[in-house]
Amino acid sequence: MAAVSLRLGDLVWGKLGRYPPWPGKIVNPPKDLKKPRGKKCFFVKFFGTEDHAWIKVEQLKPYHAHKEEMIKINKGKRFQQAVDAVEEFLRRAKGKDQTSSHTSADDKNRRNSSEERSRPNSGDEKRKLSLSEGKVKKNVGEGKKRVTSGSAERGSKCLKRAQEQSPRKRGRPPKDEKDLTIPESSTVKGMMAGPMAAFKWQPTASEPVKDADPHFHHFLLSQTEKPAVCYQAITKKLKICEEETGSTSIQAADSTAVNGSITPTDKKIGFLGLGLMGSGIVSNLLKMGHTVTVWNRTAEKCDLFIQEGARLGRTPAEVVSTCDITFACVSDPKAAKDLVLGPSGVLQGIRPGKCYVDMSTVDADTVTELAQVIVSRGGRFLEAPVSGNQQLSNDGMLVILAAGDRGLYEDCSSCFQAMGKTSFFLGEVGNAAKMMLIVNMVQGSFMATIAEGLTLAQVTGQSQQTLLDILNQGQLASIFLDQKCQNILQGNFKPDFYLKYIQKDLRLAIALGDAVNHPTPMAAAANEVYKRAKALDQSDNDMSAVYRAYIH
Repeated sequence: MAAVSLRLGDLVWGKLGRYPPWPGKIVNPPKDLKKPRGKKCFFVKFFGTEDHAWIKVEQLKPYHAHKEEMIKINKGKRFQQAVDAVEEFLRRAKGKDQTSSHTSADDKNRRNSSEERSRPNSGDEKRKLSLSEGKVKKNVGEGKKRVTSGSAERGSKCLKRAQEQSPRKRGRPPKDEKDLTIPESSTVKGMMAGPMAAFKWQPTASEPVKDADPHFHHFLLSQTEKPAVCYQAITKKLKICEEETGSTSIQAADSTAVNGSITPTDKKIGFLGLGLMGSGIVSNLLKMGHTVTVWNRTAEKCDLFIQEGARLGRTPAEVVSTCDITFACVSDPKAAKDLVLGPSGVLQGIRPGKCYVDMSTVDADTVTELAQVIVSRGGRFLEAPVSGNQQLSNDGMLVILAAGDRGLYEDCSSCFQAMGKTSFFLGEVGNAAKMMLIVNMVQGSFMATIAEGLTLAQVTGQSQQTLLDILNQGQLASIFLDQKCQNILQGNFKPDFYLKYIQKDLRLAIALGDAVNHPTPMAAAANEVYKRAKALDQSDNDMSAVYRAYIH
């Protein structure tokens, strides 16, 4: 993008890394967020998401001048929601200006009228006014004292109630409440000057979303009401919720990568595997300021991340030996074992104190074996498979299921916040693998049922679109349901979660059930449908391509 003359408050199109141009607004950065060195850049808050970043000036274009051009080249649903949010912001800003203008004129007329009526018309009235002036002043003074006293008393009670009800930890400065708004102003009114002015900024869990753009309201709900944004530079203060099962969920006060307020760990991070999930994870780690060294079996996939600031590792062993914590995300148990035990593998780089985090979805036996060999060399091990898809990975909204070394889990907190919205610690090694397989078993079975329902609607002469509309108005409504049905209706099976991988997870989940003599008939039936789809050459398509198993 060509360099342009811009200033604070301008609406722009911003290009961030490998993402498409996105509408945003130039705003003041948080006080504790330093400006990058080098080329001139602006701090941009993007519409339709909670994302914000420093963007180089040559990666910015004025919003209005390039609106038509950008709309032509971007057709995604979230992109359209972002554009709708901009237009709503502009309409509200225009309406607010008109309202302010009318209000000022009306106030002026009322003041003039009031002055005209109250002007004395005779000497007697002037004398009466003079005689009563002292009395009035005295009464007003007494009234002020009463009002001030009452207000202070009520204010004290309100403050006490707020402190009792507030979930904030003891000792946290109340300034954070201001930091929940757009950082252009410390007042509530200042929120309307930010890029999210078309709607309220992220509400607290107890505060409903009101007067919001309906698309963005839906988007907020889809985020399962993440904790509010905190713009302070913080040492990670975690909310730890113990469940009856003994598992632990950790969410930081600033929650996720899309909030952009994470203080990255000073540890050197390695990442092995740049597939659909790994690519989004690494991008968010870099965006949040982590120092990352990458490796991929197909080296060309590393190029984009090198351009974004990552370092290149020649082998898995080299990455592990030069980094403090190395993450890996590969396709299946065989790939996970080969990565660790193969030539120039992870194990050759492990020495006392080195940390390895396996994010692959594998079976409990595989992850237990890997943990044993890593620990036998003096290393520390954590399993951390992720629930989500490519889009959630790109958005930094994955759910992380972790088990193993609890201290390592806490050391990874800034990384987990960059890549996900929530992380769960599930205890000993193997628990996360089991839980992940169960989650994907449910998801895979549900996808097969969706495909079965749509084909049954078709063969019985019912509208598939109407079926989707009905489902979207009922208890099954979800982003997953809507996206997968849209894939089927549009015949678009570009992979967001490979069909071959969901079939692999179903197979492993069935084996998990067999190991404990627990029946899994629904998963077994769904697995057969996915095997049929694979036989129809759908392995590398999205899981929604299981639909094709029903129509052939």
